[in-house]
Amino acid sequence: MNQPRTLASVDLGSNSFHLQIARVVDGQVFPLDALREPVRLGAGLSADKILSVESQQRALDCMARFGQRLRGLVPDDVRAVGTNTFRIAKNIDAFLPAAEEALGFPIEVVAGREEARLIYLGVAHSLPPSRARRLVVDIGGGSTECIIGQSYRPIRLESLYMGCVSYTLRYFPDGVVTADAMQRARLAALTELEVVAHEFTPADWTQAVGSSGSARALSQIIGESSGLDDGVITPEGLEGLVRRGIRAGGFEPRDYPQVRPDRMQVLAAGLAIMCAVFEAFGIERMVPAEGAMRQGILYDMLGRFGEKDLRGVTVSQFQRRYQVDTAQAAAVAQSALAVLGDIDGGDETIRQQLKWAADLHELGLSVEHSGYHKHSAYILRNADMPGFSRAEQEALANLVLGHRGKLGKVATSLRHDLRRAQIVALRLAALLHRSRYALDVVAPLRLLACDQNRVRVSLDSEWLSAHPLTQASLAEEVRQWQLVGCELRLEEIDTAHPGA
Repeated sequence: MNQPRTLASVDLGSNSFHLQIARVVDGQVFPLDALREPVRLGAGLSADKILSVESQQRALDCMARFGQRLRGLVPDDVRAVGTNTFRIAKNIDAFLPAAEEALGFPIEVVAGREEARLIYLGVAHSLPPSRARRLVVDIGGGSTECIIGQSYRPIRLESLYMGCVSYTLRYFPDGVVTADAMQRARLAALTELEVVAHEFTPADWTQAVGSSGSARALSQIIGESSGLDDGVITPEGLEGLVRRGIRAGGFEPRDYPQVRPDRMQVLAAGLAIMCAVFEAFGIERMVPAEGAMRQGILYDMLGRFGEKDLRGVTVSQFQRRYQVDTAQAAAVAQSALAVLGDIDGGDETIRQQLKWAADLHELGLSVEHSGYHKHSAYILRNADMPGFSRAEQEALANLVLGHRGKLGKVATSLRHDLRRAQIVALRLAALLHRSRYALDVVAPLRLLACDQNRVRVSLDSEWLSAHPLTQASLAEEVRQWQLVGCELRLEEIDTAHPGA
């Protein structure tokens, strides 16, 4: 009998940080522990998007506490995700190393639509099974995600730059709610929604669901005010709460004991955005959901351990979209892995990443042949790739960018032994398959060693003598490595006379 596996997700939002720990039994996720802290990281962003020292320290203190709870778990069982503030803060690269050290685990910064996908995954698993299309709206601290999905499959994903923390700072900085401030906040949200509203009309979905703390808080207040306990949010309930807030000049925690005090600080902004969502999408009723991104991360991790890793699906979709020659990609991938050999020390992540880079290295041919590797890298760096974090996309983009041409453009990657080995393997594999026909041997080249100043590669001398174009290409490859201060040493092996 298999031992239950313990997984942990860390959701580093612009308003709150969440830690969820769960046990996996027979493919099901059972919660074990949860921590939440209202860090309000997004409130620490200046007008020019610089994260303040104070907000960084609040985040580090929280992550240190989370890190203590995570001790004993292995990296493969923990996934930490940074959202909107991590995406837009200009000094986030300087902050990340300290954050990862405090938490004890790597932090992935995900794109808006990837955040939306993870939210939908968490919400879908928290609701009763249904074949109906659902609209899910999640008002976060710095962004609002809108998703239409069916069962566990998202169909339409959008992430908009508006959230309860950013709107609080902009329209309700002192907590005072006036008719003018509320109207300006609603109009600003409607302007953001206008661009996508035509894709989220009532004809596109059957049920509206509200995720996040803002939706749950509004549900609690409206339900209690109406005397109903079904938690349904309605336009009438929202407008009544708007009038109540304007009359009182704000939302005081003592008047709403059912809602956490820290949530009350951003309620007016969340209310304004929700009113705009109802108006833009024509929503008549919305039910709250307990599921959120932290649960979605857990289910996504569960899929990665099995046969449902969405990243593989995304790679296949990109091959179809950009009309990749899949036979050529598969041949390059097979040779790249063979060239890499056991240099990676059995690191499956390194091998999988190399395979995906080979699968996608010719994406840019759909743009133009000249410099196609640059177009491929641009697509991988900037496209929405469900299942991939920004760091993973960046790594793939660098591998693909470095698979041909000058190496100076990937100099940073060359500083790391395994990254350098991946680039060597992919370059040599692409070189071997330049003529786009199947090799008559399995990897006539193999990586023997790879350090900062020297790369040693064995090659089949008999095979090479029959392939003069490859000989010429290898000579040029040696020169390219010399230009970045690295010796590429080719060590011939006579397979016809092994003892020679």
